[in-house]
Amino acid sequence: MTDARPIEILLVEDDPGDVLMAREALEEGKVANRLAVVSDGAEAIAYLRAEHPDTGRTRPDLVLLDLNLPRMSGLEVLEVMKADASLRRIPVVVLTTSDAELDIIKSYDLHANAYIKKPVDFDQFVSVVRQIDEFFVSVVILPPS
Repeated sequence: MTDARPIEILLVEDDPGDVLMAREALEEGKVANRLAVVSDGAEAIAYLRAEHPDTGRTRPDLVLLDLNLPRMSGLEVLEVMKADASLRRIPVVVLTTSDAELDIIKSYDLHANAYIKKPVDFDQFVSVVRQIDEFFVSVVILPPS
């Protein structure tokens, strides 16, 4: 196990309720991780590619990605990320309402690190987000940014 350190998380989610629940789950964690939120796929790619000092953005250590997004789907975001040498090492956890076999297969074919179906129950959703956070903060050794 590694020493827990704050990580940068990018949440790509268009549902304000899910964003609120994810924020609450992460705020109650032991480590002060930073959460950035974008609400569509095109915005996610723009965020990931904007590494200029004047933007104040840092490369995320982890992306939590919904599949059902406006402008560019989560699968398209995943495809762009994993085809880009500067983005492909960022772990991506697909966190979506879809349990369609095709979505699961395509996500793993595009090198998602995990695929999790969002629970509809508030407490279960919060628990899942906390477990993701705990795993990537306390267990996983993340690649250098």
